[in-house]
Formats: sequence, structure tokens, C-alpha cells
Amino acid sequence: MAVAFYPGSFDPFHLGHLDIAEQAVALFGDLVIGVMHNPDKPSGMFSPNERADLVRQSVAHLGKKVCVETYGGLTLEAASKIAASFIIKSARTGGDFEVEQQMAQTNQGASGIETILLFSRPEHSFISSRYIRQFVDYTGEIATPMVSAPVLKALIAKQTPQAKK
Repeated sequence: MAVAFYPGSFDPFHLGHLDIAEQAVALFGDLVIGVMHNPDKPSGMFSPNERADLVRQSVAHLGKKVCVETYGGLTLEAASKIAASFIIKSARTGGDFEVEQQMAQTNQGASGIETILLFSRPEHSFISSRYIRQFVDYTGEIATPMVSAPVLKALIAKQTPQAKK
């Protein structure tokens, strides 16, 4: 089967991300999840290595079909390096779709690697890593139906003293 590459910052990895990973494994067999550092985004809550570890723990039930790696630079370069046949992406909104469409067409034109756009189940379609971080930072609340058990534990440990009050 083809190797699929699922890139993202995954800060933190949530149930919407997990849903996409599970779909990709069902469709393609082998999946490499690429945890990247995006310099255009704030540094976030977890380091790339912490995020990769949390992803590994969250996808452990998928077995050896999934490999998790960290990378920097262009997604296209990381996908080419592992000889991926497909890049897996997802979109929650029309705005997300437009951005992903432009990136997909650029990547395909530059490398020939096709991008497959998957949609998470409706119960996960609203989840956003940014909002999860904000909930933790500002309210101390942990959105349990939005993250896996390993991520929940890590979020609790990362709570700011102000949010823990």
C-alpha cells in the first residue's frame, strides 16, 4: 500500500486529528505523522518532541502502521524524504478549504505528490488546538471530550498556576 504523510503542528493533538489519522490508516495502510514547528504560528504549549510523544501515545492502538516523526522546513520536503505518495490534510471551514486547496495544488505542481483532504466526524469537526490551549490557559478547564487520555494528562500538567486557582 501507499505511504501517506499527515503533517501538522498538533499543539495539542486532539480527537479530530486522531479521527483523521484513523481514516488515513484505513485508506492507505501506512501513515507517517509529521509533527512540525511552524514559525508562522506562536510557539505553543508543547515542544515538538513533547507533541510527537503525545501523538505516539494517542495513536498507539493503531500499531506499527503509524510512525511519528518531527520535522522542520517545508512539508513537501518532509513528504518527499519519506517517499510519501500522498499528503493527508483536513479542513473544518471554507477558509481552511481554500488554504488547503492552494497548498495542495502548489505541492502537486512542484512534486507530483497528491494531497488528500479528509473530514473528521461531525462530533469532532469543531475542535481546535488553539481553543483547547486557550481553555487551559484562561479557565483552567480541560476539554476532556476533545483530547485523548495522554493529552489530557499533559494538559493538566501544563496548566498555569493562575488557571489552577
